[in-house]
Amino acid sequence: MYIRAAAGISPQSSFEQILADPVPVTGSRLQCMEPDYAKLIDPKMIRRMSRIIKMGVAAAIQCLEEAGERMPDAIIAGTAYGCLGDTEVFLQKMVENDEQLLTPTAFIQSTHNTVAAQIALLLKCHSYNNTFVHRGFSFENAMTDALSLLKDGQMKTVLAGGIDEITDTSHTILKRFGLYKKEPFPAGNIFQTGSKGTIAGEGASFFVLQSEASGNDYAQLTGMDTFYKPASGEEIRQHISAFLERQNINREDIDLVISGENGDMKNDAVYDMVYQTVLSGIAHIPFKHLSGEYPTASAFALWLAANILKAGKLPGGIQTKKTPVTVLIYNHYQHIYHSLYLLAAC
Repeated sequence: MYIRAAAGISPQSSFEQILADPVPVTGSRLQCMEPDYAKLIDPKMIRRMSRIIKMGVAAAIQCLEEAGERMPDAIIAGTAYGCLGDTEVFLQKMVENDEQLLTPTAFIQSTHNTVAAQIALLLKCHSYNNTFVHRGFSFENAMTDALSLLKDGQMKTVLAGGIDEITDTSHTILKRFGLYKKEPFPAGNIFQTGSKGTIAGEGASFFVLQSEASGNDYAQLTGMDTFYKPASGEEIRQHISAFLERQNINREDIDLVISGENGDMKNDAVYDMVYQTVLSGIAHIPFKHLSGEYPTASAFALWLAANILKAGKLPGGIQTKKTPVTVLIYNHYQHIYHSLYLLAAC
């Protein structure tokens, strides 16, 4: 399928341009740089929206406007955390009010499908609307659903995206579990620590997907695949090799690999093994020092790859031997949920 348009809100200046000057990592949490929502959403509605809803709706509307599409045939979202902020508000009010006289607004907006529903309400779209809540495969399953609808000819234009947020409470809890770094690390570089833990992230990335080329597409998504809980490094290598074989592409034909290193030594050992074997000799860059780690971070990676192929250059002054034409994304979340995307320039 073809990526007709892409829009993302992330810890970087990604909403209006590709990353010209990436924001350096300074702590164990990256928060999104949010745009002026009043330019896209009715101010009266903004007051009733939580942060993650505003991020998702704004990214979706920006994406549709760029594609010149007023009404998609389907709206599909993927999220693992859902609307954490609203969930926390509702639970806190339950305790404070002794489970009495509770306002229903926070509860209604705490459900995982709120973002996709809000987009549909704003657009007055009564077509297919679905939200996948499958942890580290949430975005991948949303994309698989979109691909199926387009391949079957049921839909011509699908709006698909991945959204997740991090809050003060969730960050504190997950940090206790050892997911995030506790000790300081070199300014702007999470990959030189050799320690446990990563940095928390969040974001909202949406894509207008179509089954036919428009002549002004970002990129073509030629293939994608997922695999769950590989038992060994050899199984990972076999999955990647089999994926490339199914796509009828040689390793030498891949110009760039975008991968999910996140500064955690156990997490990054998987990528080191891959780069020493099945993907050896290929130029590669990480992306989670830009987005942080979260279950649907692969949506940001797809946004980044699509922009690289459209612009014909890498962000932040990174150079490669040749202009990327074919890009492979390899990401895993907690060494459980592994995903692969193959994109080609249009």
